[in-house]
Amino acid sequence: MKNLLIIFGILFLGINTQAQHVPITRDSIHKIEEVNVTANVKKKIETEMKMAISVDEFLASSDNISFIKRGAYAWEPLLNNMSTERSTITIDGMHIFGACTDKMDPVTSYVESNNLSAIDITSGQEGSLHGATVAGSIDLKKKSTPFGLKKKWSGGYQTGFETNNKQFFNLGNLSYSSDRFVADGSIAFRKAGNYYDGSNNEVKHSQYSKFNTSLGLAYKMSPLSSIRMDAIYDKAEDVGFPALPMDLWLSRALITSAAYKQLFEKGIVRVWDTKLYFNTVEHYMDDTKRPENLVHMDMPGWSTTYGLVSRVNLKRADYNAEIQLNAYDNTSIAEMTMYPQDRSNKTMFAYSWPWVTTRFVGLSMSNSWDLSDISRLNFGGSLGWNYNYSKYVEFNWIFYPGTPQEKNRILPALHASYQLHINQFDFSVGTGYGHRAPSVSEGYGYYIYNSFDRYDYIGNPDLKNEISYEANASVGFKNDKMAIEAKINYFHIQNYIVGRIMNLGSPMNYQSVGVKGYTSLDYAKLFNTAINAKYDILQHLHWKGTLTYARATDHKNGNLPFIRPLTYQTSLHYMYGKFGIQTSVHGDFVQEHYSPEYGEDPTPAYHIWNVSTDYTFNIKNYSAVLQVGAENLFNEYYSTYADWGNIPRMGRNIYTSLKFNF
Repeated sequence: MKNLLIIFGILFLGINTQAQHVPITRDSIHKIEEVNVTANVKKKIETEMKMAISVDEFLASSDNISFIKRGAYAWEPLLNNMSTERSTITIDGMHIFGACTDKMDPVTSYVESNNLSAIDITSGQEGSLHGATVAGSIDLKKKSTPFGLKKKWSGGYQTGFETNNKQFFNLGNLSYSSDRFVADGSIAFRKAGNYYDGSNNEVKHSQYSKFNTSLGLAYKMSPLSSIRMDAIYDKAEDVGFPALPMDLWLSRALITSAAYKQLFEKGIVRVWDTKLYFNTVEHYMDDTKRPENLVHMDMPGWSTTYGLVSRVNLKRADYNAEIQLNAYDNTSIAEMTMYPQDRSNKTMFAYSWPWVTTRFVGLSMSNSWDLSDISRLNFGGSLGWNYNYSKYVEFNWIFYPGTPQEKNRILPALHASYQLHINQFDFSVGTGYGHRAPSVSEGYGYYIYNSFDRYDYIGNPDLKNEISYEANASVGFKNDKMAIEAKINYFHIQNYIVGRIMNLGSPMNYQSVGVKGYTSLDYAKLFNTAINAKYDILQHLHWKGTLTYARATDHKNGNLPFIRPLTYQTSLHYMYGKFGIQTSVHGDFVQEHYSPEYGEDPTPAYHIWNVSTDYTFNIKNYSAVLQVGAENLFNEYYSTYADWGNIPRMGRNIYTSLKFNF
């Protein structure tokens, strides 16, 4: 511990360096952007191929994010080919935890594309600014209109229809800006039926209905300070999951926050931003529409989180930094009640999450130092305290007698990278080290059924921290007509948490073939690489291409599950006047390195062709865009390595969308 304190003391040194400061004008409360001191990727919520994308569809366009799909709704994002337990997913820095033991409600399912402005994707330990992580962080940025815009009112409305699953959607947002007051509002509704695969067969239980709305109010208290309050309400009903033995009849989330921001005209401290937040999630599974189930289950879940995020941005000459304090208290509860066909007879009750409280406090810092006009050093770290308490610890004692009711963990992290720009070339190299605590399911889960490998899973409160050692590098070239970048990262993760067959206990679910307990492997190795390129063939004809590959093995060189094979995407975009035409081809090669131990089987190669066209026009003073397109144009039947239970993807889907902006 003494050595850790010395290391973190060194990281926090240097903020008193004497240099001239850059003044902030008194009108800049609506213009200033916080110093960005990490090598994160900020992606705006838009794509060339399709306007009316969901958050999941947008994230899928990133080369380091893939998805586990259990249906057409609420995909589970995998950052650097690692499950959500190993990444930190936040909304404006706020920690939110799903209420479903089967991961049917990731954080990304509780927002909509029209109440977000951008998404920050940070790889590896550079994502530890938002909390302990191994894979990195995904921060969903809500829309926030600046003060004092010349155009007081602005907004947009988008509607459209998709033929394959008869999806109809309406998305609207409205903003008001004055010198001292700002309001942002959005509303979204999506409703879809069952979709059809490439063989024109109906994929039953793939329907969904979703309503989302948000409101943000900001007030400028002085030329250099402001307060803001935000709320998001999300409700999903009648959501089918064809890859699971049950569906969702209701999921609701309320996400609220109150923030205070202060700017400073002088000194090294430039911005201080503090936010208090509260969110609550409830999730109710439903298997009554599955007559094949011999035994029915009620599996409701609840998650409640209180938190604080306070950050300070520092700047002096060539030095930038961000210090962030994260604190939250989460309670996760999940029940399981089993019934025979005659629901008047109750047979069994248990807590699959036995009222688990998680408290976390972390202090982190990221630094950026411009060593010269062509080189930069980024470095930082964090130190976190994680506390767990299980109210009904007797469920854990069945498999781990005498395990303590409380557990304290220390979670350190360090990272550093060096960037060099020479003429038209960019180079970077970096490293990282960090810990993460087991998730609620990994530590305290009780008979959580996994329909992928058909085992019931048991948590282990005595699991060790996962410890990650990371290395990364990239090289890029850019000129007026083309750009190309290649990047790689490597993770060596000690105490890698997986499920292994237990000799103790018998299955509780009649569909289960056995019981697995979470345990730690000696280590696992993960390697990711991606090449991105673009080329301007003509002034109005542009090409983009991406090639990605990943490989992951355990300490015995066995394959790990859900690892992306060689994947490619290529697209062309042509513009002529007010017309735009886009076409793309994407696909996977054969998945050769699959893992039968975790329920995987090989998946064949596939390639999908998409095409769309759009036309921009004006109606009075309003700008409008009409788009028509087709996904999976040749109606190919396919299933990917990440489709739970090999459920087939959607076949040919023709869509149309109309968008107004004012």
